[in-house]
Amino acid sequence: MNKMMTTVVAFGAGMAAYNWAQRNNVMSARNMKKMQRKVKRTIF
Repeated sequence: MNKMMTTVVAFGAGMAAYNWAQRNNVMSARNMKKMQRKVKRTIF
């Protein structure tokens, strides 16, 4: 249960950071794709 909660919180923080980065064009599209892959691998 606790691990699940941590995962959800971390995922939410990641999504917020990702959306912020997209809005501010902090990263290029290529880096975004790389990060998405890393995030997916971390979660699943």
